[in-house]
Amino acid sequence: MKKYNVIVIFNQDKTKTLMCKRTKEPYQGMYNLVGGKIEKDGDGLHEAYRELEEETAITKNDVILFHFMNIDYIAFSKSLEVYYGVLNKDVNLIEEVNALEWVDIHDNFFDMNKYAGEGNIGHIMEELKIMCSF
Repeated sequence: MKKYNVIVIFNQDKTKTLMCKRTKEPYQGMYNLVGGKIEKDGDGLHEAYRELEEETAITKNDVILFHFMNIDYIAFSKSLEVYYGVLNKDVNLIEEVNALEWVDIHDNFFDMNKYAGEGNIGHIMEELKIMCSF
């Protein structure tokens, strides 16, 4: 099974979440969560921190990540590991490829004309809001 991760990063006061704007397909021009492929036999948490730092320059010193959920696509032999964290200080974001933007956590993340993932980002965000009492 191929493994991928997505990382939900909240600002310090938990009013915004970090999104990237995709520059290529799939979902070109749409907002997506930061993340990527998990290297074969890679530790999920280590891989989440690696992707986060590569795509944003956010490090372990800036945020503690928690493994929140997995979404398995059995028919596609694909698994998505979802991590989240709240920044513990202001950070200077450095974009790798995709533009990075802070988005209000009350935006409609189910808007499939704006957000990638056929509603998955909406589902993830609503579950995190419930768990974290946002």
